Amino acid sequence: MTTSKPTFRSSVARKLAAALVASTVLGVGIAGFSGAVTAPANAEAVRVETQANAPGFADIIEKVSPAVVSVRVKSDIQPAVSDLGPFDGRGFEDLPRNHPLRRFFEEFGPQFRNPDGFNNRRSQRRNRARPVAQGSGFFISEDGYLVTNNHVVEGGTEFTIVTDDGTELEAELVGTDPRTDLAVLKVDDDRKFTYVAFADDSRVRVGDWVVAVGNPFGLGGTVTAGIVSARGRDIGAGPYDDFIQIDAAVNRGNSGGPTFNLNGEVVGVNTAIFTPSGGNVGIAFAVPASVAKDVVAELMEDGTVERGWLGVSIQPVTAEIAESLGLDEARGALVADPAEGAPADKAGIRAGDIITAVDGREVSDARELARVIASYDPGSKVEITYLRRGRERSVTVELGELPGNDQVASARSAPGRTAETALADFGLNVMPADDGDGVVVTGVDPDSAAADAGIRVGDKVIEVNNEAVASAEDIEKALDDVAEAGRKAALILVERGDASRFVALPIDQG
Repeated sequence: MTTSKPTFRSSVARKLAAALVASTVLGVGIAGFSGAVTAPANAEAVRVETQANAPGFADIIEKVSPAVVSVRVKSDIQPAVSDLGPFDGRGFEDLPRNHPLRRFFEEFGPQFRNPDGFNNRRSQRRNRARPVAQGSGFFISEDGYLVTNNHVVEGGTEFTIVTDDGTELEAELVGTDPRTDLAVLKVDDDRKFTYVAFADDSRVRVGDWVVAVGNPFGLGGTVTAGIVSARGRDIGAGPYDDFIQIDAAVNRGNSGGPTFNLNGEVVGVNTAIFTPSGGNVGIAFAVPASVAKDVVAELMEDGTVERGWLGVSIQPVTAEIAESLGLDEARGALVADPAEGAPADKAGIRAGDIITAVDGREVSDARELARVIASYDPGSKVEITYLRRGRERSVTVELGELPGNDQVASARSAPGRTAETALADFGLNVMPADDGDGVVVTGVDPDSAAADAGIRVGDKVIEVNNEAVASAEDIEKALDDVAEAGRKAALILVERGDASRFVALPIDQG
């Protein structure tokens, strides 16, 4: 009898039988050939019981969302044309031209902003003639006043707000304040609007939960959550920078929208983001509620914001500057240049004075001085406490009105050329200025402390430790006085163009 070779089918059958035996030993049953596993009778599915009781933001968002709106702004100003040609992918402008996302938005982008579809050329021409910007905002009164950013409405001629239920309403511009980037709009309508209130942001702590609501990339009603990352941020946006930093996702279109605390109160108005890519990276900045509340109230009343003006250029007192002046600590605001005829100049405040208090309120740094003075109305009389040559003094100043941004200082004479002198202590070459006011820097050693401090050829040295100088000899004499006083640095007043600033330079380095 001939024995046949085992077939593939019989081989598979033996393997399945072996698997069945093995599974029986392990206490696992196999149902048919489907691979379904039958759990033991006493086993239970895993359930997350804590989810229903976990803290969330849904209750807050349900209450505040009706107060948050999208803001659409039409303008007759034509936008600049990119050298890359037409591009509709807002937020992706930095992508290479052949990038897939860029190609996608070039082809399909108009659909997202043109409700008439892809190929309505008339609508596209209309949008090009009247560009549309988008931002966010929120109601602060039931009669239709709402807050947004100045940069959202800047240059706009028509304003439309879109509520969370999709209702579109026309709005009028009440007023703007470019220095804090805030603006107020008003909707005239018989309905009563849901509105929100500003929080007491002095109680906001780093680490507190916050929720941002807005219109990123035109996606209205978007909610993101995060925490307060920092307070008192100066990002160079203006003289009154005091931003709250948050890590909730904030993108283009969130500008002007609110950041809420867990009580549903506005702790800040979203204004700026730090981003190398154009999108959210977890660093956003909001105007604090305390600032926004005061500015908005004044805009609602007068349409503009009037601020007190002292008329001085100021800079921080660094540890090096404090050392050069013989101070125990770095505090106050250093006066770099009083404007001629300004309130401070009339009151006798001079370059080199350190302002330490206003009406008895201590001033910790230059930014705080700017905010304190701005909180007074023009014409107010304030007592300014300052240090001059280590001695505390005070004077009463009647504040003026802060000039507009278009006012500029008068031009100064251009320096000429005479004998050049080297100042080895600073690594500088200088020569007397033609007008006799200071000395002109003609050379800077790139390895010197002066170079590290940012002094450049063409700058003028006006004073050394509050002593006016007109020659290299004057500087050397002033340096001898500094050395005799046992100080390690000299305070130098440097003028560049129409701006002046102080720098502290060590005198023991070349």
